[in-house]
Amino acid sequence: MNVFGVDIGGSGIKGAPVDLERGDLAEERHKVLTPHPATPDAVADGVAEVVRHFDWSGPVGITFPGVVTDGVTRTAANVDKDWIDKDAAGLLSERLKGVPVTLLNDADAAGIAEMTFGAGRRRTGTVIVLTLGTGIGSAVFTGGRLLPNTELGHLELHGRDAETHASTKAKEDEDLSWHHWARRVQKYLAHVEMLFSPELFILGGGVSRKADKFVPLIEGIRAEIVPAELKNNAGIVGAAMATQGDQHHQS
Repeated sequence: MNVFGVDIGGSGIKGAPVDLERGDLAEERHKVLTPHPATPDAVADGVAEVVRHFDWSGPVGITFPGVVTDGVTRTAANVDKDWIDKDAAGLLSERLKGVPVTLLNDADAAGIAEMTFGAGRRRTGTVIVLTLGTGIGSAVFTGGRLLPNTELGHLELHGRDAETHASTKAKEDEDLSWHHWARRVQKYLAHVEMLFSPELFILGGGVSRKADKFVPLIEGIRAEIVPAELKNNAGIVGAAMATQGDQHHQS
């Protein structure tokens, strides 16, 4: 059965129909650039463009880079501040001509997909999925169940938001070598490990495609560290899964 997922990111809005049997995209994904400023109206237009590209008219699952409770977006670290306390599910549903919309945090969506179809399959201990991108998203699972909206990218590290120090964007902005950046990711993982003692870290986001360049450089972490298997499609797959109202879904 195919359902539809859209992943709103700091740099791109991407979506595709998803085959829930396989946990994979049913068609090549379509992507538009995230507008700047990323206001609710401008982003909603981008989402509508992605959905229209596939001539899709059923329910749509959508991820958002921030805290989401009951379809309302509560934070907006990497998008326009107008998203704060917005009935985003309502706005997006309206823009998609009234189809039902399920909205959830982007890292939670990626985590749900990884735990069901990817690197977290059959793991029942504490697993932390981290998406390294414009910021750092997090999804925390224990016993296979999600603790929603954890936002561990905003933990304080060296007196500032961890994501400003260890995200992929920080690597690009500061032109860091893989070695230098891996050290920063290592310090961040050590901090998260001290707080949560997970058995497994799954590292996702676009940079997961190049995991061999940095994961082997990370030392001194007790937990197992693996790249996300669904790579950058995890958010789309998790968004689509959320439309089915599985145990993890938020809204």
